[in-house]
Amino acid sequence: MPENAAEAGAERTGGAAETPAAEVTAAGIARLAGVGRAAVSNWRRRHADFPKPVGGTETSPSFALADVEEWLRAQGKLAEVPLRERVWQQVAGHPAGAVTALVHAGCALLLVRDRSAAWPALAELPDVRLAEVLPVALEETLTERLGPERAVLTPTAPALAASVPLLRGAAELAAETGVRGAFEFLLGRHLDANPRQYTLTPPGPAALMAALAATPRRGHEAAPLTVLDPASGTGGLLSAVERPGAVCGQDADHDLAALTALRLALATDADIRVRSGDSLRADAFPTLAADAVLCHPPFNERNWGHDELAYDPRWEYGFPARTESELAWVQHALARLRPGGTAVLLMPPAAASRRSGRRIRADLLRRGALRAVVALPAGAAPPYGIPLHLWVLRKPVQGERPPAELLLVDAASEQAGPGREGRDRLDWPAVHSAVLDAWTPFDRDGTLAGTPGASRSVPVIELLDDDVDLAPARRLPPPAAAEGVAQLAAVRERLTETLHRTRELTPPPLTDPASVGAGAGRPTTTVGELARAGALVLRAGGVGTTPAATPVAVLTDHDVLAAQPPSGTLPDGPPEEPVLLAAGDVVVPVLGGVTAVRVVDASAEGAALGRNLQLLRPDPAALDPWFLAGFLRATANTRQASSYASTATRLDVRRLQLPRMPLAEQRRFGERFRALAEFEESLRLAARLGDQLVQGLYDGLADGTVAP
Repeated sequence: MPENAAEAGAERTGGAAETPAAEVTAAGIARLAGVGRAAVSNWRRRHADFPKPVGGTETSPSFALADVEEWLRAQGKLAEVPLRERVWQQVAGHPAGAVTALVHAGCALLLVRDRSAAWPALAELPDVRLAEVLPVALEETLTERLGPERAVLTPTAPALAASVPLLRGAAELAAETGVRGAFEFLLGRHLDANPRQYTLTPPGPAALMAALAATPRRGHEAAPLTVLDPASGTGGLLSAVERPGAVCGQDADHDLAALTALRLALATDADIRVRSGDSLRADAFPTLAADAVLCHPPFNERNWGHDELAYDPRWEYGFPARTESELAWVQHALARLRPGGTAVLLMPPAAASRRSGRRIRADLLRRGALRAVVALPAGAAPPYGIPLHLWVLRKPVQGERPPAELLLVDAASEQAGPGREGRDRLDWPAVHSAVLDAWTPFDRDGTLAGTPGASRSVPVIELLDDDVDLAPARRLPPPAAAEGVAQLAAVRERLTETLHRTRELTPPPLTDPASVGAGAGRPTTTVGELARAGALVLRAGGVGTTPAATPVAVLTDHDVLAAQPPSGTLPDGPPEEPVLLAAGDVVVPVLGGVTAVRVVDASAEGAALGRNLQLLRPDPAALDPWFLAGFLRATANTRQASSYASTATRLDVRRLQLPRMPLAEQRRFGERFRALAEFEESLRLAARLGDQLVQGLYDGLADGTVAP
């Protein structure tokens, strides 16, 4: 029997030539060891036996993952690399690139899922032999699951040679988390590591779009749907559909189409048909009559095929202008629906009012194809600074009279609280409820009494003017005046109380000249030295996952900077242990060069530590948390502990300094720092309430709800 993993690996290779090894960058080494990049640089300088680079560039070298793991263990800096981290590093350092590695891993996981009895025998083969026999098994599995015409090409034996260790690791990870969980974890890490390469539809709007498309029509029973996404990206929209009957997808990027096909095949037993290619120019499903179409099309494209598609039969509602690519996608979606089928598209707000598209919008209204326009809050999906719209369309049924009204919903006010606007800080359950509470009765009855400022069904005849402007905010009546006045009165009362409290918390005057310079020459220590001495524990924030039944809030760097409760959430998925906060922990943002420190209280206790945050957990017998937080926040301290890249500032928490003093003296400083924090929070609250009151009075005077 082999005594360790290295011997087992050697035994599996059967003495054949080595395949290219997975590589890891300095950032990956830091993640493996739970340290900062600076620590890795120090190890390279101070330890002659540190692994030598095997690739990369002089400024960004890469190292053999196996050599790095061995060195870290020998140094006592790593007891055991977590399985999921080891597999991820094999994906990230794959010689052919991360996308190829993900496709290979997805193919192997599909084999494990659909032919679970065959995999154990295959796994016993040496690496070289496994790479030789896998293509046949994968070809059979992919053809059976995805069909002969598919976006996922069967990897060849030479291509698989470098992937065999990854495939073994992915299968091992699947035994812990399930095949879907393993692939979702690896794909999610890749998307998180390359945010600028992909335009994703976040889970919140994806779930809402799927729910709108799945709402049964009046007189129709809910049934498994045939769903199409003609711009499927990484498959986020299609993955949000619950229990589909058949799933069709197409994307112009072949790699994304392959990842989508594997993602869906591992997640559902539905019939999966995913193709690559431009849906407008080379439609892969020209005869499809889908029950639902979900689409987050590319925005503001000029080169969408305007010249070559002028006489395309899909332009039933008018030929889109070159600047109206989104209206081309709208008509493509309608063309691929069965009569009575529903399409939901994520649209830029300009598409509801641009003059170049008014004739098509008018015809969509006249013929009853456009059923609802929903304004989402800013931050719902990229581009995050714009409040996007959802268009809900239904393909007209021949012989049925077109609906007389259009539903307009403005969900932009459904935020998670003051100061929490923007990406990852939306109250999606509230948005979801507000939209469906309006759509469901409107879809059933064809009309809706509506709620001022939130929703209304508008007669189509009112919209067919010269502009055909469908922006919800311009058609909805303002909120009830009495409610607005009552809210302003409550804000004014709370502001008055807060100003009184702020005055009480104002620090006393500094009247003791003898105290000036009293701290000069005090002996100091650093956070790093305190960590080595056991006076505190350092933990870095990162990504965790949690089962859907046990949601965990996440304290983000934005929450720390804005002094607000945790606003993020861990994604659903296989369990991955997050760093949970305890009362008395001190949290410091490490990016951006902004001075901010948070002492965890009851409002954040139990939340997970988010990215770009460092946690310091002091030993109460050695360190007072408020003393620690106060000195960490000093401007001179953060300045000397910061490093500067070309586009960002990073704080090395280990270099932050504190004075050495007895615990009783620490607590005296800590009480003063705590009082300053209360004063600061009172000032923040007063500023927010003041802004709210001033804007409310402007609005009230303008709309007549407040007397001059």
